[in-house]
Amino acid sequence: MEFLRSNLSRVQIPEPTHRIYKHECCLSFDTPRSEGGLFVDMNSFLAFGKDYVAWNHEKTGNPVYLHIKDTPKSVPEDRPLKKPTLLAIGVDGGFDNNETEYEESYSIVILPDFVSLPFPSVELPEKVRIAVDTVLSAVGAERREQVAAWAAEEKKASEHALTLQQLKSGIVIPPSGWKCAKCDKKENLWLNLTDGMILCGRKNWDGTGGNNHAVEHYKETSYPLAVKLGTITADLEAADVYSYPEDDSVLDPLLAQHLAHFGIDFSSMQKTEMTTAERELDQNTNFDWNRIQESGKELVPVFGPGYTGLVNLGNSCYLAATMQILFSTHSFISRYFSHQSLKLAFEMAPADPTLDLNMQLTKLGHGLLSGKYSIPVTEKDAATAEARQEGIPPRMFKSVVATGHGEFSSMRQQDALDFFLHLLDKVERGNNTRPDLDPSRSFKFGVEEKILCSSGKVSYNKRDDCILSLNIPLQEATNKDELEAFNNQKAGKGLEENNMSTDDIVRPRVPLEACLATFASPEQIHDYYSTALKGKTTAIKTTGLTSFPDYLVLHMRKFVMDAGWVPKKLDVYIDVPDVIDISHMRSKGLQPGEELLPDAVPEEVMETAQPVANEEIVAQLVSMGFNQLHCQKAAINTSNVGVEEATNWLFSHMDDPDIDAPISHQASDVDQSSVDTLISFGFAEEVARKALKASGGDIEKATDWIFNNPNASVSDMDVSSSSSAQTPAQTGLPDGGGRYKLFGIVSHMGTSTHCGHYVAHILKEGRWVIFNDSKVGISTDPPKDMGYLYFFQRLEN
Repeated sequence: MEFLRSNLSRVQIPEPTHRIYKHECCLSFDTPRSEGGLFVDMNSFLAFGKDYVAWNHEKTGNPVYLHIKDTPKSVPEDRPLKKPTLLAIGVDGGFDNNETEYEESYSIVILPDFVSLPFPSVELPEKVRIAVDTVLSAVGAERREQVAAWAAEEKKASEHALTLQQLKSGIVIPPSGWKCAKCDKKENLWLNLTDGMILCGRKNWDGTGGNNHAVEHYKETSYPLAVKLGTITADLEAADVYSYPEDDSVLDPLLAQHLAHFGIDFSSMQKTEMTTAERELDQNTNFDWNRIQESGKELVPVFGPGYTGLVNLGNSCYLAATMQILFSTHSFISRYFSHQSLKLAFEMAPADPTLDLNMQLTKLGHGLLSGKYSIPVTEKDAATAEARQEGIPPRMFKSVVATGHGEFSSMRQQDALDFFLHLLDKVERGNNTRPDLDPSRSFKFGVEEKILCSSGKVSYNKRDDCILSLNIPLQEATNKDELEAFNNQKAGKGLEENNMSTDDIVRPRVPLEACLATFASPEQIHDYYSTALKGKTTAIKTTGLTSFPDYLVLHMRKFVMDAGWVPKKLDVYIDVPDVIDISHMRSKGLQPGEELLPDAVPEEVMETAQPVANEEIVAQLVSMGFNQLHCQKAAINTSNVGVEEATNWLFSHMDDPDIDAPISHQASDVDQSSVDTLISFGFAEEVARKALKASGGDIEKATDWIFNNPNASVSDMDVSSSSSAQTPAQTGLPDGGGRYKLFGIVSHMGTSTHCGHYVAHILKEGRWVIFNDSKVGISTDPPKDMGYLYFFQRLEN
């Protein structure tokens, strides 16, 4: 006690601005439920497990700690389950998941001798008592981001319902036997509540659904509300009412009155159709979902080093799937596990290790690879319970890696590809003083684009990349006869795929080799400005790789536009072999006899860098129902390449906080630090500024803009020749042979990369293992033909 009194200056009373950690160790995944409990530094309010608290004492000299220990409560086996009042988990009124309840105990511990003083106790100094009470009553920093509550989004009453004018047409709607007034559709029918017209709904992404007659009727008449026939029952709030002006499902408080106008007695009607929300939910239980998760199969759980699951923090499966694969690579294992101890990372970390990416990557690496947390959970009834592990929650890692990124710091689902690229960028920046230790370089390779002008002269543009993004050439499907027979059968019977058994549906099978060949095949560039001809012409672009990375990542582009400009996700299989050879994709550089295009670029070409959207692309997007401003932004941010690219951009950025902000043309909007970053990439300042203006200040988009607009930057690109080209060794990129072995797959289920679920399959110790958040088991049927991202490791010799 005297020692405690003599160190009261080391005890702080927390202020509201302090970040207080009391649920998880900053260096490990130890919690108050761990064997040694958790120790909270009463000066910094950082928490440490028993094996690590002495390191903090050595580093800071802080001797006073609050020890928190949770012990399980004894619960009667016949405890009744609470009835949920909210569609949520882990919140008051939510589902009771029957988890073990714990009782917390506290004490004051003095280091270095771990002398323990009881708490609460009147004998403790008042400052200590106040400080501890404040810590215990505060919300822990680990839980501030958001509780993972899966609360259903409530529909709002439509602003058009109370003022709806209904025409006195004398139409009486029968209780069944409906059909679209403009086609033969008998399902997905909507009753317009103004004039009583029955019309079919929108065409879905996959071509199923209706023929858009209901929405076209709204555009002709501006009659705002429609109700989906087959969803009307005595529970009127469950009926699917859609407001076209509000572009959302809504509530109609006067629905009973509006239905009675057409002679509909809602109390006697039966539910025969899914609501819009139910159909969206049903899409998450389709064939892809079951196949990729290997649902219904007896998965044997696996435990030990390298087999640790990751707890889903709420739509964080994109992070879990990506990190499981990254920590299966030698580069990440070496950098953050085998060659870096937790103590070393802590000693190098700043005062708050929770904010240090190197520390949190090391913590995550040791958590996943040590095996410490990959142990079976002790069940009450071991004879019947399924063996499982709790997994580790990557909260601190997610927080630090998402800093400054509006989407990744949210609880919304994200694109695993976007996260992979974001993480590699963060890792590269974090290792900029020691590039030899940078694990992200094992994914990097050089790309060389050769542009052959009609004058016969050429230019070579080089860049670095971390992924090969591949289009899927459906015309190269190997089962064309089966597809044709299936489509004829489907058309003959008038069937829709969403009403067919998944086992009966025939999907195209495209070889991966065909996707790689498409990437490397010549591509025409129209309206290319030739500095040799001093005018626009058609050029031929071919793409190759200047180096082959240690790990090759292939991204399958499954979102496309069909012939009717309807966006859809390709329902396709990709036949991926276990071993591929891309040796033929190596670029050859400037060849004897080739002459480089002149460097001069006229000022009028440079001026085309202003962010102006292609009117034709915008018009086509607007005709599909998208907002005019959003369409302009999509065209600009995809460099006016085409409707498909713009549509993909729209689907990926619909939830951006600045999506409705006006398009800025001001030069002052260009951030100097962004300009400096592009200059460090080798681009001239003038081109960097124009690219940033055209890309809204986004560095990644600006880089893409430069490479997609060679006319505006020919003089500033890396124009190579046989004498000046750098070798991969000179640029620091890894290189080797072109043979690769498949070792990891990230699969996606859902209609968009921003919804649904991600799962990883990884080849470990000669067997495929599924990592589905916290579930880890031996895979019996890895979905090699259904991947979104494929990870390959280069084979030596």
